[in-house]
Amino acid sequence: MTETLKIAIAQMNLHLGAIDKNLAAIRRVRAEAARLGADLVVTPELSISGYPPEDLVLKPAFVAACEEAAAALARDTADGGPGVIVGTPWHAGGRLHNGAFLLENGEISARVAKCELPNYGVFDEKRVFDAGETAGPVMFRGFRLGLLICEDWWFPGVPAALSRAGAELILSINGSPFEDGKWQKRVELAGRRVTETGLPFMFAAMVCGQDEVVFDGASFVLNADGAVALRAPHFAEALAVTEWRRAGGGLVCVPQPVAPEPGRLELIYQAMMLGLRDYVNKNGFPGVVLGLSGGIDSAISAAVAADALGPERVRAVMLPSPYTSEHSLEDAAECARMLGIPYETIPISGAMAAFEAALAPAFAGRAADITEENIQSRSRGLVLMAISNKFGPMLLTTGNKSEMSVGYATLYGDMCGGYSVLKDIYKTTVFALSVWRNQAHPAGALTQPGPAMPERIITKPPSAELRPNQTDQDSLPPYDILDAILEQLVEEERSADEIVAAGFERATVLRVVKLLDRAEYKRRQAPPGVKITSRAFGRDRRYPLTNGFSALIK
Repeated sequence: MTETLKIAIAQMNLHLGAIDKNLAAIRRVRAEAARLGADLVVTPELSISGYPPEDLVLKPAFVAACEEAAAALARDTADGGPGVIVGTPWHAGGRLHNGAFLLENGEISARVAKCELPNYGVFDEKRVFDAGETAGPVMFRGFRLGLLICEDWWFPGVPAALSRAGAELILSINGSPFEDGKWQKRVELAGRRVTETGLPFMFAAMVCGQDEVVFDGASFVLNADGAVALRAPHFAEALAVTEWRRAGGGLVCVPQPVAPEPGRLELIYQAMMLGLRDYVNKNGFPGVVLGLSGGIDSAISAAVAADALGPERVRAVMLPSPYTSEHSLEDAAECARMLGIPYETIPISGAMAAFEAALAPAFAGRAADITEENIQSRSRGLVLMAISNKFGPMLLTTGNKSEMSVGYATLYGDMCGGYSVLKDIYKTTVFALSVWRNQAHPAGALTQPGPAMPERIITKPPSAELRPNQTDQDSLPPYDILDAILEQLVEEERSADEIVAAGFERATVLRVVKLLDRAEYKRRQAPPGVKITSRAFGRDRRYPLTNGFSALIK
């Protein structure tokens, strides 16, 4: 019996639906793994199709194309090189599975179906896939591999069954989206599975952006004693060749250098970068355009865009009104200079005057109010969408989660656009990220090292500047209080009474609850954005627009 086995973990950026492109990428990593002496290459969950495929798998032609690609890759393995584990949708006996195939010696030698289908948060797999049944280990060159797919290892049942059936290693192919703090939970949970089964554990991950979700990589291996034998980098493609040896009656992975552990803010910023980069590039946009107001939200959005895409692919536009302060003009221009992005000024005073004149007969006898403020925002949205239409860059929106929670955003105004990197970022985190970015240069950033924005943008009171001397705190609680209340309402689903009992002022809590409930219709019309927290607006949190229940009720 062979005593050593080299398994390469291919941490890949896959393109959902681009079957030929994904097949070519798998062939490239297999060739590189062969050069490095690997016996087996492990790719992520649904590596042939991309993940999550959603209703694409309801198209028979799509599933057939995926299965043919897997068969073609299997034929490649007749060359005597490494075997491959791939993920693909798979029709079997009138049922559609999320499958993992072992390819070797020119054929598909084993097939495994995902048993635990996630149906929470961003996942909806029970809608499109049928659950499989627990299978025994797959045999590869004398080794018994307990092959499973992502959610199967989040519960003890499938790993335990594989252990009882004689597996020597639990090997999981994954499509596990990024969330703030989630990668530590993965390692802790994997440690639990190791303790329960007495077997080493391999987590093979993907790294890419797919619409609102981002996959952060960070593949890892735990030996049977719980020690970390490998951790691949976060937010970067990697090919890590692990060497396994039989020792003491079990398999042991030879330890390798462990990739550095990034801090929380760096991980969030990298998720924002990757989500935007893949959304823009995979959808074929030449770049992005955004309004650069001199405020912190647009400044950090511009920094993420420049870091992710390169300064030359970011077009910044200052759109001053009569209420725009001189310091905002100065700060926006300086931010653009620091990031090296193209910058221009297009005043909206003329548009405001034209709307005022056109609406004067209809508004006769009425005092100016929020209507006129919204016209300013919508004038800006009109100009930015015109630039997007004329030249092709995607309009990047700049609103944050705090504002979107309470409706502090204008439909068809500052909510215009195709994508948002701040959609799931509370304002207090916006401040923290801005301070961090001014002190650090993100790995993989395409900008020159140095601060991203003037210090004054971070320190001055936030303002929409839609009327004289306006600040956000004229109409909102301080952001540290607002965000703490929102986190309990949104992420934790707590009632108003529970939040008041936690020490918050009752009147403030009740006001925030009402604002959150009332703004649901706006959020339904918001563009997609990078998921960061456990409850992002969108597929994570689905509330009816017509709703008579409220968190005001216990």
